[in-house]
Order: sequence, then structure tokens, then C-alpha cells
Amino acid sequence: MKQVLQSARTGDLELVEVPAPTPARGQVLVRNAFSLVSPGTEKLAMTFARKSLLAKARSRPDLTRQVIHKLRQEGPLSTYRTVMTRLESPQPLGYSSAGVVLETGEEVHGFRPGDRVACAGAGYANHAEFVVVPENLVAHVPDGVSLEDACFATLGAIAMQGVRVAEPTLGEICAVIGLGLIGQLTVQLARANGCRVLAIDIDPARVELARASGAEWALTVGDITPAWSQAHTGGYGVDFVLVTAAADTSAPLQLAAELSRLQGRVVMVGAMPIELDRRIFYEKVLSLRMSTSYGPGRYDRSYEESGLDYPLPYVRWTENRNLQSFLALVASGALKPGALPTPVVPFAEAAGTYHDLASGSSRSLAVVFRYDEKHDAPSRTLELGPRPPRAERTTLGVGFLGAGNYAKGILLPALESAKHIERLALVTATGASARRTAEKFHFTRCGTDATTMLGDPDVDLVFITTRHDTHARLASDTLRAGKAVWLEKPVGLHSDEVADVARAVEETNGFLAVGYNRRFSAHARAIKQTLTRRQGPVAIHYVVAAGTTPRGTWILDPREGGGRIIGEACHFVDLCTYFVGSPPVSVYARTLGHDPESDDSLVAMLGFADGSNATIEYLANTGPNLPKERIELSCDGRTSRCDNFRVTTFSDAKDLRTFNQDKGQATAIEEVIDALRNGRSSPFTLFEIVGVSEATFAMLESARTGREIRLDA
Repeated sequence: MKQVLQSARTGDLELVEVPAPTPARGQVLVRNAFSLVSPGTEKLAMTFARKSLLAKARSRPDLTRQVIHKLRQEGPLSTYRTVMTRLESPQPLGYSSAGVVLETGEEVHGFRPGDRVACAGAGYANHAEFVVVPENLVAHVPDGVSLEDACFATLGAIAMQGVRVAEPTLGEICAVIGLGLIGQLTVQLARANGCRVLAIDIDPARVELARASGAEWALTVGDITPAWSQAHTGGYGVDFVLVTAAADTSAPLQLAAELSRLQGRVVMVGAMPIELDRRIFYEKVLSLRMSTSYGPGRYDRSYEESGLDYPLPYVRWTENRNLQSFLALVASGALKPGALPTPVVPFAEAAGTYHDLASGSSRSLAVVFRYDEKHDAPSRTLELGPRPPRAERTTLGVGFLGAGNYAKGILLPALESAKHIERLALVTATGASARRTAEKFHFTRCGTDATTMLGDPDVDLVFITTRHDTHARLASDTLRAGKAVWLEKPVGLHSDEVADVARAVEETNGFLAVGYNRRFSAHARAIKQTLTRRQGPVAIHYVVAAGTTPRGTWILDPREGGGRIIGEACHFVDLCTYFVGSPPVSVYARTLGHDPESDDSLVAMLGFADGSNATIEYLANTGPNLPKERIELSCDGRTSRCDNFRVTTFSDAKDLRTFNQDKGQATAIEEVIDALRNGRSSPFTLFEIVGVSEATFAMLESARTGREIRLDA
């Protein structure tokens, strides 16, 4: 399929052939008929992307601080890879479209193939021939409403939410400042709500368009005088102002304050700096209200991605219900988006259309892309280059499932340096990422459907780096398909998932390696060397400055990510297992925070069969400058200290220092491939893999029950 993509590094745009997406749980696959280009929002993204690296850094000091912190913690190589991975990731454009449902994922109940729908959401309702969209960001298009009009629904929902935040009453006078597409729709909505509307812009043509759309008064900024207010509001001022402009200064907000009456309402819909004149807001007792995009649910992952709706009696207007309401008003004739002058162009001309918008040669309110009506099934695989016949290959055929930031920044660069392999297939959720990542790391095929890789006879080893809830199922399926598996942690989110993976290994005599890379670090191996002839038990103190819990991330979702203890702490349990030589036999743990979504700090004591003990402190609220990981290990009168896998000191040996952080990923991949090629077993025993997972589950169980958990060997 074709999709518009932008380079985050250079801002260049192109229309690219990519694999069509596959609907996941809770998503619908839609064939786009129309999609809407909003020049204001999308031009901002284009402008930012075209800035130099220095200009980007100046405009986003928050991201610059993150980069500096990472540089101090991990060294220049890891930081460079992370930054470049983000900049080289293709950026999809578009967030408002309409089309016909082709397929539905699991747990989708409100839609079926053939339904006409409007779609919303950046990253979902893209400018592409096919899109996958979560159910809560999809709305049925009523009979009598064209799909061309329906593609305005997202922008209409933004305008509608702004009007709702203003809480208008019948007969009030309102001003709309900024008459772009959202401003024009806002004028229509305010009129439909029984308000008298003053429309304001710097562009006379847009002022006249607003007058034609129903504004009672329409003026340019320079024509606003005290005489207007005296003549039409009795000198009191307007009841509320909707600021729908996008600006580099706060001048529209200042104008809104000047136009408002005593105790008026100012609603900010557009993007601009907030630099207020306190005097005028104070003297008029004005209220400044923020309107957040399409409405309640926006930026809430549980609503948008997981499909958890807000109860209507308590949250009357969510972003989905705003979409529905806008479409219903279009069906009734109260709103007429089709009356706005928005040219309709073939999708094949998308790149040229964006160029015209960026250069200023086109000043259209918006542009609608029209897609060809195709009846072919969407292709989810794209061939990028020839592959040698299997009979002629002497290397391992490698497939890769998932291409998130960790995979692109760490694993795939390490895999690119590996010898004796053939990179055959890369599959990830979005077609754009699949193609760009496969091209960068020289895979011969890319796609969005994991089943195509499992059925590929040329693939011998599959790397699984998808979201946590898919790990166990994909690993079991891949093993039973006769392929070796590198599985990123965690192995599973529950004991039964881990057990199924173990059964798959035993049934197939399969090869399973887990992404517990720290045991392959030069620092970990140097410490292990000091323990080769130990006589007594080992005491390990492992402190992890994990940082503040990232609110809203899928990792904290119990169903999808399992939380950071299951998803990340398994790394530290495995490293302790590596040092001691066997998994823990007992676990006792306590949480430190009251709310795991804001503080998932936990302290756990692991007991081992030989009398060794490990204390793991996983801390969310440490000082910002602490190294993320510190390990102190004592045994037989000797002590080793590892500081963030960059410096390790020994009480009786020479220190080990590495310029960059060495967490062992490259060595792990090299040794797994070497073992597989030479017929050796995995570097991880199944006993260790299961034992580490069960110890991690026991940490949460012990923290919940307050008792020590004994593990069945």
C-alpha cells in the first residue's frame, strides 16, 4: 500500500510503498476513501522536522536534558544510537480519515466488515491506503453523510470540544479568533448552538468565508474597535471567546481578554505561548480554559488503545462521542463541512500537495486526499531484495519480530555486526517502520503479519521483541514451527505462559535464548571470574535507580506490559542467578510506594540453595544523578563493585573500565548465533529461564501477601 511518510531528521516527504497493517486486539482495519490534511497542525510538524539539530534542541529543552542525562549515564555510543534511532524513524502524517472496515481484531464488538466509518488519531488515521485504528477512535458514519464529509470528523470533534469547554448558553455572544479549518467549523458549531458569533482573523478572505458560514459579524483584527463592542454588546464585551488560532506569540489571547466582558470565559484551542497580562485577567475576573484536542479520553492509553470507555452518565462527551455528535450534526444539515473550500486531490499527488502547503503557494483551509477504490486484499509483505536459494546458503536465516526503540537502537545494530547469518525477514506492527527498519538493517523482506515468518522455511532463528503480552504465545508458536528463538524479556506475564513456553521447548527439543544480556557483559564476567573457586556463599546488593514511573505507558498495563517488576526486574534476578550459579529458592519482598502507577519501588531478598543471598532494591524515586545500576558482591573476603556497567572495582584485582556502557547485548547475540550454528545448547538452561520468571512473580506475590515465598525447585 502507499503511505505518506516524513523524515524526522530532514523533514523530507515522500509517498512510499509499505506493507499494509494487521489489526491487533481491539483494532479495526479500514480502507481509506478520504483523508483530511489540516495545514495548521501538520505544517507545525513539518516545520519542526525541517529544523537543524541545534534548532530542534533549542525548541525542545526537555528532550535535550534527557539526552544529556543519558550521555552521562551510558556514554556517547548508546546515546548517539538512541537519538539517531528516533530521528531516523519515519513519521506518519495525518489524523483524520474515513473509509470502509475490512477486518476487525479480537474483542472488537461495535464494527464489522463493510461498515462506513470515520477514524481519528495521530499515528492511526494516517494518510495511507489502509489504516488500523483502535475501536474507541472509530465512529459509524450515518446514512446520508458522504465519506468525504465524514473525513472532517476529527477536526470537527476538536472544534466541538472547544465549544463544550466554553459552556455556551442560548443567545450568548461569542468571538472566534483564528479562522482556519477548526475556526470555521467552530463558527458553524456556535451558530448551531444558538449563539451570535463574531469571527476574527488577519486574512480578509477567511473573514468573508466565516460570514458565509453564519457569523453575524466578521472582521479582520485591524477592524476591531471599541465602537463595535459598544454597538453590539452595550459596551460589556462578548460572553466568551474561542481562540482557535495558531501563533508564535500570545497576541490572540490578549485580544480575547480585551474583547471579553467582566467574568467572561476564554477557551484556548489553538497552539501558542501563554504570556498573559495579569492585570486585564485580574480586573475582569476572566477564566482561562484549556480545550484538549478531541475531548475526554485523549492521551489516555486505557481509553484510546485498551478500549476502556468512560461511563456516559459521568462523562457525557468523550472523544468518540464527540466524533459521533459531529457526524450526527452533519447528517441533520446543521453543519456543512463540504461547503468549505477544500480542494480534493488524488492521493497520488500527496507529496506535491504538501510541498505547496509548506512553500505557501497553497493557502487552502484544508486539502482532502481521495483514494482509488481498490478491491484487492491488502498485502502485508513487501520484498526488498533477492535471497539466495536455501540449498546454496551456509548461514543461519534470521527473522525479526518487533522493531521498537530498543530493538532499533541496540539489538539490530548488534545483529548487523554478527557473522554467518542471512537477515531474511523483519515484521513489526506498522508498515512504515517495517520497511524503513528492514532497509536500514538489510533484510530482504518486511511485513506486518507474524504468521508469514513462522511459515518461512528459510528462517532458522527468530528474534521476538514485541510487547510483553505477546512474548509467550509467539515464542511457543515459533518453537513449535521448528525454529530457534531469541526471546526478549519477560518470558511471560503469568506462570502458565512461562510453563507453555517450557513445554514447547521440551516437546520440540528447541533452542531458546532469553534477552538477559547483562550476564554477557565484560563487567559481569569479570565478577564471575572471581567466584570460580569460591568456598562460601555470596552476598549481593543490587541497587537499581529505575527513575520515575512513566505514566501512561503500556508497560504499566497489567494485561499488556505486566508492570516494571515483571518486565524489567527479571534482568536483575537473572544476573544474580548467573553469579550464584542457580535460581533463587525463596523470595521475600516489600513495596515502598502506595500506588504502583506513581511509585513501583520494591525491595526483595532472594535466597539461594547454597546459602547465598541477594538484595535487589528497585527504586523509582531516587536522585536524578545516581547511576542506574550499582552492584556490590562479597564472598570469601573479597568484594567487587560494578557501577552502571562502566566501571568495576575489585578489592584484590585491577579495575575494569569501559568508555561506553557494556551491558553485553552484542556478545549475547554473537554467542547465541555461534551456539546455534555449531549445534550447541542455548547459553540459558530451561531451569534458569523458568526459575528467574517464577522468582519475579514471587516478588509481587510476597509483596502482596507479606510472606516469604518458597519456590519449587
